Amino acid sequence: MNSTTTIEPSIATRPAILIRSIGWCSLSFLLGFMINNILSISYGYPGVIESFKNPSLKNILQPSIYILLLFIAIYWTFKTSNTSLRSDANRITNFNAFIIRGCFFSVLLVGITDASIAWLRVEGLLPVLFNESTASALLRSGFIGPNIHLPLIIVGFLIAVFSRTLGFLWLALMIVAAELLIVISRFVFSYEQTLMGDLVRYWYAALFLFASAYTLFDEGHVRVDVLYSTFKEKTKGKVNAYGAILLGMITSITIFVICLWSKQAIVNSPVMNFEVSQNGTAGMYIKYQMAAFLLIFAATMQIQFVSYLFEAVADLRNEPDKREIKPISH
Repeated sequence: MNSTTTIEPSIATRPAILIRSIGWCSLSFLLGFMINNILSISYGYPGVIESFKNPSLKNILQPSIYILLLFIAIYWTFKTSNTSLRSDANRITNFNAFIIRGCFFSVLLVGITDASIAWLRVEGLLPVLFNESTASALLRSGFIGPNIHLPLIIVGFLIAVFSRTLGFLWLALMIVAAELLIVISRFVFSYEQTLMGDLVRYWYAALFLFASAYTLFDEGHVRVDVLYSTFKEKTKGKVNAYGAILLGMITSITIFVICLWSKQAIVNSPVMNFEVSQNGTAGMYIKYQMAAFLLIFAATMQIQFVSYLFEAVADLRNEPDKREIKPISH
């Protein structure tokens, strides 16, 4: 008993270099993959694999990005070796929460604005309210995406800087309002447009995919805990750590890579072309964003799984200041 009391504090205060390096390197890989994807898609760089086949001064840039980011991650880990796992986990969670807030406010603004434009387009009111060139431009997704959607997304993230709420309630409330509007317009006024269904699907997709990471933070996902609930805290920490790496982080990175693997990938292709649904001008121009939702889901889940890994190992090491999670009522 005495040996336990003398050993455990030393374990809790010992630098967790390996685990922190794994977590920060995985996040560096996400950032590097995103940067290299932009270089390949927008600027014609050949990609990392092709860079090794045909080495040149230009082609060496993309592999160098990975090497540089991994070096920074490892250097940061050693430089801040005395930082606790819980501090790192809290820092990562706060950053992830900011991303999620920005995404929620962005889809809220984009949804309302694009639905309004779609309604004007369907009712033939664009030429009445705008000059000919503007009315014609508002028929093209290639104009609406960069000139209307992108500024609204920037505004959404600016709101997220000053807001401390994640926006779940606002978005859920708007979904209920949109559904109610559909019911009233359809059954009372016998009026229905394709854009109404598009708006609800758009917001539903954002609500479920963006909220997944925060649900993980709050332990809100369904867990089959026939055995888990009987484990000791250290055993739970070990199970959570292995699960975060083998099931969570690997799955999230796989989805992330598949989304951006090539120009024809399931996210790259729709986003590059500002893809719209088969309804054309009768619906909203947000299909390309719904494809990007899958990428945001994978990225935010990966970020949160790193935080989850740090918390799990902190439990295993018996670090102080454990976060108490309120039980979810059903």
